[in-house]
Amino acid sequence: MAYIYAIANQKGGVGKTTTAVNLAAYLSSMGKRVLLVDMDPQANASSSLGINKDKVEASSYDVLLGNITAARATLRNGKLNLAIIPSSPNLAAAEVELVGELAREYRLRQALTPEADKYDYVLMDCPPSLGLLTVNALTAAGGVLIPVQCEYLALEGLSQLTRIVQLVRQRLNPQLEIRGLILTMYDARTALAQQVVAEVQKFFGARVFATRIPRNVRLSESPSYGQPILTYAPGSPGAKAYAELTQELLAQNEREGVTHA
Repeated sequence: MAYIYAIANQKGGVGKTTTAVNLAAYLSSMGKRVLLVDMDPQANASSSLGINKDKVEASSYDVLLGNITAARATLRNGKLNLAIIPSSPNLAAAEVELVGELAREYRLRQALTPEADKYDYVLMDCPPSLGLLTVNALTAAGGVLIPVQCEYLALEGLSQLTRIVQLVRQRLNPQLEIRGLILTMYDARTALAQQVVAEVQKFFGARVFATRIPRNVRLSESPSYGQPILTYAPGSPGAKAYAELTQELLAQNEREGVTHA
């Protein structure tokens, strides 16, 4: 069974998609079977892997609406040996279309369950909101990974996100846990970054990953080339950081023996 993670934060621009895409790429490069599910209508995870969101024949929208199975919506990046269920702009309408449906929060979980044995890791890139799309991902997941930008107001909204996680755990998915906070856009030269790190560690303690993702031009450039940092600039500081984060995640799972499925 797969480790299933939702990568979530309702604040935009904190590195959710960058983290989802690069964790998926590095896990795959380390021999893991990986499925990346793009749950954001902006489809940035899809375009970051070279997929044209306007030309996909089936997407996470179709999976949520029950029009197609997750297996039929899955594409494969042969170069990375990575599977992806892409998104499309249609996904923005899913919350409205599902509003009257029974068990609408379980749609994604039900769709992914038949696929769980095929993968070691399933990573879901959530939109910057706490609406039905994110709740579907949280209901399907065993763990949440939260990217936190090392800048002013970084902690704003974290309490709301943790409350939503608690509610989903209580009402929809008792297995759900916050598995780690990932500090992104870190600049060791600034006092502000150090202050943010200290505050996050104060409130979340051991749940904060030791690896800090630095501000890095190559990380910002790689999506425009449809590549993860692993293939675009493997020697860059951003690449080294995501490689270390992946190793840290693998070690955490091995140490704790947690199966998120």
